[in-house]
Amino acid sequence: MSSAGTTTKTAGGAGEGPASPAAPRKSVTGTRLWVAVLFLLPALVLLGALVVYPIGYSVWRSLFDADGSGFVGLDNYAEIFSDDATLVAVRNTAIWVAVAPALVTALGLIFAVLTERVRWGTAFKLIVFMPMAISMLAAGIIFRLVYEQDPDQGVANAVVTSVHDVFVDESVYPKARPNAQVSDLKASGGGSFITDGTVRSGTPALLPLVGIAPNSLPGDARDAKAAGPADAGGVTGTVWLDFRLGGGGEKGAVDPGEKGLEGVKVEAVKDGEVVATAASGGDGTFSLPAAADGAQLRLPGSNFAAPYNGIDWLGPALVTPAVIGSYVWMWAGFAMVLIAAGLAGVDRNLLEAARVDGANEWQVFRKVTVPLLAPVLVVVLVTLMINVMKVFDLVYIIAPQPTQDEANVLALQLYLVSYGGGGDFGLGSAIGVVLLLLVLPVMWVNIRRLRKERQR
Repeated sequence: MSSAGTTTKTAGGAGEGPASPAAPRKSVTGTRLWVAVLFLLPALVLLGALVVYPIGYSVWRSLFDADGSGFVGLDNYAEIFSDDATLVAVRNTAIWVAVAPALVTALGLIFAVLTERVRWGTAFKLIVFMPMAISMLAAGIIFRLVYEQDPDQGVANAVVTSVHDVFVDESVYPKARPNAQVSDLKASGGGSFITDGTVRSGTPALLPLVGIAPNSLPGDARDAKAAGPADAGGVTGTVWLDFRLGGGGEKGAVDPGEKGLEGVKVEAVKDGEVVATAASGGDGTFSLPAAADGAQLRLPGSNFAAPYNGIDWLGPALVTPAVIGSYVWMWAGFAMVLIAAGLAGVDRNLLEAARVDGANEWQVFRKVTVPLLAPVLVVVLVTLMINVMKVFDLVYIIAPQPTQDEANVLALQLYLVSYGGGGDFGLGSAIGVVLLLLVLPVMWVNIRRLRKERQR
C-alpha cells in the first residue's frame, strides 16, 4: 500500500517507483564539498600566489639570459658548475649540510640527556634555548664581534691569548730596534740582532735601542745608568732607550732622563755557540761572566717578538667553521627541546631493565636511549638539513668582505649574482631552482617518515 505520488517495492522488485533525488555530496568529515572548497579557496589562492607561481616563474626565468631578453636554455645551469665562485658556494653548502645538522643534533641530544640528571635542568634549558629568540641578523652582529682579531675587542681571541700567555712569555719590547746610526748591532735573522765587533772585559758595552714610545714603557721604568767595569774579568753593558721626551742629548750615550730597558736577554756568542747569558736590570745594566770576554753580543728575537694576537677566526681557512659555530650556538636549544620532549615519552622501565641486566650508563645511552629516540633525532636532523641549505644571514654578516668568497654558500651566491651587483637574474633563478632540487629529496624523506608514523 502506498500514499499518493509514491510506490512500494515488492519482494520481487515489481512496482519500483521513480528514484529519489540524489543527496548532496559530502567530504569524509561530513561537510558538503562546496563548503570545504569555499573555505580552502583562500589558502589555495595564497599557496598558488606565494609558492606555485614563484617556483614556476623561477624555472622559466632560469632559461633566459641576465636581462631576460634572450633564451639560453640550460646555459645558466652549466655556468653553475663551471663558475669558480659558484662551485665554492656548492662546496660550502655541502659542508654545511654534512656538519652543522649533525653537530646541532648531537649537542641537543647530550644537553637533553644531561639536563634530566640535574636539579637546575629547566634553567639550563632556558639558557640554551634563549639564542633562538635572537634573529639571525642580531646573532651575526654578535659573532662578528666575538671573532674580532683584536683581543681587546674579540671575546674568542681574548680567551685564546689569555691561555697562550699563561704558557708563553710575552715580549715587552715588540717594536724595538737598534739605533743604526750609532750602534753596531745588525740583524742576524729570526728577529735577533748581533754586534759586529767583540766585547772586552773592562769596556762596558753600549746597546742603544729605539722604536719604542717612552709612554709605552712599563710604569716603573727607571732611568738608564752607564755600567761600570766588571769584576773578575767579566763583561758589563747597558741596554736602554736612546731617546727622551723633548729631545736633546748625545746619540749612543746614556743621557740623563733616558730609560733603561729591563728584562732584555743578552747572549755572548763565540763561534756560533752561546757561552753566557744575562738579563738587563731595571736601569738597563747587565753583567756577563769572564767567558763572555772576546765574544759578540746578541739580543735574541724573543726580546722583540710581536705579541700573540690570537687566531684569525675570519681568515680564509677558518671562516666557514667559525660561521657554523655561530649557527650551532643558535640552534642547539631548538634540538635540545625537541629531543627532551621525545625523551620524556621514553618508557623508563626499559632503561631500568637494561641497568638491571648489567648495562652501564654509556651502554644504556647508546643501545637503548638513542634507538628509542631515533624518530625524534631524524625529525631534528632533517629539519636542520633543510634549514642550513637556506642559510644566508649569518654568512653575509659574519664573513668580512676579503674572505666572504671563501665562506660563500648557494643562498648567498643567489643574492650576490642577482642583487649584490651581479644583476644576472637568469643565473640567480637557476641557483634558486638548484636549491629547490636539493631540498626536495630531504622533504620527500620527511614526508615518507610522517606517513609511516601515521600508519602505525
